[in-house]
Amino acid sequence: MPDRPRTQIFLASTLYGAATLAAALDADLFAPADRRLLLISNNATTPETTPALDAMPGFARLRDRFDRVLSWNETIRPFHPGGWSPRPDDVPLWERQLRLLWELGDDEVALVVESIQVNPALALAQLFPGAPVDVYADGLMSYGPTRNKLDPLVGTRIDRLLHLDLVPGLKPLLLTEFGVEPVTVPTAAFTKVLAELADDEAPDGPADVPEGAALLLGQYLSALSILTPQEEEELHVRMVRGAVERGHREIVFKPHPSAPARWSRLLEREAEKLEVSLTVLDRPVLAEVLYQRARPALVVGCFSTALLTASVFYGLPVARTGTGLLLERLTPYQNSNRVPVTLVDALVPDLADRGERPRTVTTPKDVAPLVTAVGYAMQHQIYPHLRPAAERYLAAHLSPLTRRYFKRRRLTALALPGALPSQLSFIPRNAAVRRVARRARAVQRRLKKRTAA
Repeated sequence: MPDRPRTQIFLASTLYGAATLAAALDADLFAPADRRLLLISNNATTPETTPALDAMPGFARLRDRFDRVLSWNETIRPFHPGGWSPRPDDVPLWERQLRLLWELGDDEVALVVESIQVNPALALAQLFPGAPVDVYADGLMSYGPTRNKLDPLVGTRIDRLLHLDLVPGLKPLLLTEFGVEPVTVPTAAFTKVLAELADDEAPDGPADVPEGAALLLGQYLSALSILTPQEEEELHVRMVRGAVERGHREIVFKPHPSAPARWSRLLEREAEKLEVSLTVLDRPVLAEVLYQRARPALVVGCFSTALLTASVFYGLPVARTGTGLLLERLTPYQNSNRVPVTLVDALVPDLADRGERPRTVTTPKDVAPLVTAVGYAMQHQIYPHLRPAAERYLAAHLSPLTRRYFKRRRLTALALPGALPSQLSFIPRNAAVRRVARRARAVQRRLKKRTAA
């Protein structure tokens, strides 16, 4: 029987992710295929009012790497990509429908997806149950644990984790429970793709951004219910004040595409008060494009991946602000943003610390054990084999500086070092005490339900 045609389907929701895929293709990290399809998913809360990936500036430079561009939103309309998955009994019907709609015939299909733990990537993997899967990670979350337990029918099909080398020397923890090996997307290939995107920018775009300014990165954390809108506004104001205290007189603010316009107006009033020049970018553009076009003298953010690309890939000075507050606010402890916040807090200098000038990121030798300990505390059921390493780190390195990365309540629940004073350390391991605690929590829950009723 002759070999069947091979089709690779690449799922992407952001221009940064599509650039990562393009760099991996340029570096020959994928096996040859008869066709390569780019499946675009617009995961915005309201996709109808948000530009899709293929409508963003620079996408045309990536388009030729694929034989066809498809829309996941159109395929499953009227459902939202983040909230829809097939019912198990409907999978065969859906697979036949997609093969007909996308002209796949009886091709061998291979999937390349992002964020396999959630939809739409998880839904796509379920719809092609016989397809091998590669996962690519375009941010700092690749260094953290898998956010929830994956169905083995999906997890065992994952061959590789493709990731950018954002923290040199640190091995990603994501998907290691399935023995998935990480593969680094070459930095040179990635920056070459970003240079293409920079060349494609219109002359009235980032070219007007002053060179050598301080670049402030907005993230819209209130949309994630991590900060209130007022707290996030104040965070941006602190970025402006901190940059001015560092001696910068030209400020560029890159807001999150979904952020409200009033934030920019607040910053404009603050800039007027401080008598500095403020440029607010009013069109979507990758921060990395600005790094190449404007070479900012300083990049300031909270825990954006772009802080690490600025430092590691472009050698730009970086500074952080607000990570201490986020480490306190992230709930539950298993929140998938915890490892990115931890890495930025540990590796990037604080903007408010006047004694520590902004610098490029250096990797402390103990960052890997720290991430291992945090990862185990986040997902101990998925990574039980990491407990000895977590215990060693906490026993040797827990201090006022590192305690910010751990919650005493979490350490107590897992009976880890640092949970209670040493003279009381036997309590978490005492079965009787734990039974009483469980009964007390059960009674408390019943009382809350009665009160609510």
